[in-house]
Amino acid sequence: MPSKQQQTIAPLLKRSQSTFSIEFFPPKDDKSWDQFHQTASRLATLEPDFVSITYGAGGSTRSRTEEAARLLKDRYGFLVMPHLTCVGSTEKDIIELVEGWVKEGYRNIMALRGDPPKGQTTFEATAGGPKYGSELIAILKKNFPEICLGAAGYPEQHPEAGSPEDDLDHLQAKVDAGADFITTQLFFNNESFYRYRDAARLRGIDLPINAGIMPVLSYSQIKRFTEMCGASLPASLTSILEPIAEHKEEVENKGIEWATEQISDLYAHNVDGVHLYALNRARAAVNLAKRLFGREKLSPLPG
Repeated sequence: MPSKQQQTIAPLLKRSQSTFSIEFFPPKDDKSWDQFHQTASRLATLEPDFVSITYGAGGSTRSRTEEAARLLKDRYGFLVMPHLTCVGSTEKDIIELVEGWVKEGYRNIMALRGDPPKGQTTFEATAGGPKYGSELIAILKKNFPEICLGAAGYPEQHPEAGSPEDDLDHLQAKVDAGADFITTQLFFNNESFYRYRDAARLRGIDLPINAGIMPVLSYSQIKRFTEMCGASLPASLTSILEPIAEHKEEVENKGIEWATEQISDLYAHNVDGVHLYALNRARAAVNLAKRLFGREKLSPLPG
């Protein structure tokens, strides 16, 4: 099957209507491909504006990432944005990799520094490779100006940032390097997002800022995620989830209900876009679409 050439998402980001996108992650092992296909097939019916797929550095899941991205693009018809990190790559490696991606038809990349490899507590750049997301963005913008580049934002501050101002300095560096839009880390209190967006606008950062939303599907899982990324669980949400923590279906229902309220409020406050961290769970995304829009489609009706 010939590889499909894709458009950039830049025109979508400039329209007045908010975008709605979904993040996939590649199968962890060969046994997980059937579930990945089932999820992709189901989520394709929701017609998100675009999807992203996470990236395994150092060969950990890189080959599966590339295979999964190709399936999402060529078989299921998604507009696909692969993630790319600094981990384990020199500048030469990055350029060669992205040259292949361009030939495959990709025109959008989420450019991230990335987390330290397993077993390491701090990030260490590869000799001859970028140390920061801003450096990765600069490399990509210089060598592939046709690609639309996403950067990460942190409404509750990156765990390694010394202060909110320090964190905004890093965001500004990504913008100055050539980022085209920003997608935030997950959050559960919309006020954190609004403060972050306002602070960015005061800095003169006028790029689209997409809100990253993760429905709670498991209480123990979301506690691990928030501890890793520095996000917080509001006391009001914890009080709902703790009494039902062992009841999976109840937790998922309450998590989707919370996410629905978050997204409805974000739309009311003119969010540029919502990026759903769906954890390869089609049922949660379908239920969210039905609650939000009364139908199985992940975008609001025009007007």
